Amino acid sequence: MKKKKTKEEKPLKGRTDKKFCSIKCKSIQQYEKRREKDVFFLEVDRQLKLNRKILKAHNRSGYTTLAKIELQSEGFNPRFFTHYWKNTQGDVYLFVYDYGFLDLKKNGKEKYLIVAWQEYMR
Repeated sequence: MKKKKTKEEKPLKGRTDKKFCSIKCKSIQQYEKRREKDVFFLEVDRQLKLNRKILKAHNRSGYTTLAKIELQSEGFNPRFFTHYWKNTQGDVYLFVYDYGFLDLKKNGKEKYLIVAWQEYMR
């Protein structure tokens, strides 16, 4: 909050270059400024958590194939992942923490193979 007159329209007391009417106003402005910087981080974190939640919900057996459109309709975004793993055949699995997905095309249909992280993937 910038320099303002109080509710009673009295001039502020203090230095002539005073920027804030009180310590509380200064604190609020600093909090908002930090929050603006963290917006990108918060959006990425939210999407990663959503992606993991969706993958976990659909992967009850540890290995599942599902249509891409079904995951994407729930808000899944494949551009957000935490790490990847490449198998001996050269397939690259993208992981969101402990659940991964592989882009597949079966019978002309776009699908994801969903897997759970295994110890041998280290």
